[in-house]
Amino acid sequence: MERESFDYGRSIGAVAMHHILDSRRDRSFASKLCALAIMTKAPRAGTVKTRLQPPLTAEEAAKLNVCFLRDIAAAIVTSGGDSKGVGVFTPVGSESEYVNVLPSDFILIPQRGDSFGERLTNAATDLLHVGFETCCLINSDSPTVTADVFREAVAKLQRADNRIVLGPSDDGGYYLIGMRKVYRRLFEDIDWSTERVFSQTLDRARELAISVDVLPKFYDIDDATALQRLCGELLDEKTDDVAPATKEFLAELVARDGPERFCQ
Repeated sequence: MERESFDYGRSIGAVAMHHILDSRRDRSFASKLCALAIMTKAPRAGTVKTRLQPPLTAEEAAKLNVCFLRDIAAAIVTSGGDSKGVGVFTPVGSESEYVNVLPSDFILIPQRGDSFGERLTNAATDLLHVGFETCCLINSDSPTVTADVFREAVAKLQRADNRIVLGPSDDGGYYLIGMRKVYRRLFEDIDWSTERVFSQTLDRARELAISVDVLPKFYDIDDATALQRLCGELLDEKTDDVAPATKEFLAELVARDGPERFCQ
């Protein structure tokens, strides 16, 4: 990934609806709160959810990504308690694209670093540096994660300093990692985007003698098979309280093109 420079003065004035944190200047922004922070790339056609193209077009994949962000953000808001929603975004300059995607009371902070591990490390560092007591880094691929799970993660992090919280994914990764302190080693020598991510992270925690609280398992929607699973679960169930934005969008696609294209 390319390194990104960030003009804080320009960006803070550019988008009135979201406060943009400056980790170099902001202090005690949200003491005693947990940052529930979505790691997100600007939802632009052709740059997000590329493994879902096909069966989706680039434009449909970008719209689905917006639905994922809305559903995850809604669950974060519903979780309530001592937490605050955050969008950790990239690329720099895309902050205006989150207007009407993330709630207006979410704050934004730019991603820093080249590798994925560096970006996770820097996100946790920046969030704790500006005054959050704890933070959870959340992926943007799991829209069915519930408010109860986010609430549980926040509660578990209040117990002790020397622990982390992990939310495992079916594919061997994780959809959430939470901490009170930055442990750089947790993000080093990890085979990202493989089935070994969760187990390797547990290995790093054991090296550091860190306690690990494991949350319920969910799954990422990052390929056609997972999309079919999501369609089946959301469109077959009678409930509207799980990923409602995603459910509505998929239902519209199925109504237009038939289930065989998206949800075989």
